[in-house]
Amino acid sequence: MIGKYIEEANFEDTGFSYTLSLISGKYKMTILYCLMEFEPVRFNALQRYLKKVSDKTLSQNLKELEQDGLVARNMYPQVPPRVEYSLTERGRSLMEVLDALCVWGEQHRP
Repeated sequence: MIGKYIEEANFEDTGFSYTLSLISGKYKMTILYCLMEFEPVRFNALQRYLKKVSDKTLSQNLKELEQDGLVARNMYPQVPPRVEYSLTERGRSLMEVLDALCVWGEQHRP
């Protein structure tokens, strides 16, 4: 009986799959965590926080997070240009999930 439901179910249609699609990748959860702790954050500060990330990779991840509505990019009209990143309301709502991961990790770390 359970096998019938599994055959009919499609993992890609689940909320879990959707959430994973937003935060998948090596740096996205770390970027979100950094913004939660230190927002607003400038590009170079994020790069220092992540240490080994390339400009291209960080830029691509930020663009994807912005397109998904999790991160806001604020550009200030000055010379040289100043750009800061912060969480949107939607991004802040995801922090409850990431915070739960942090709590679990603290409780179960050897």
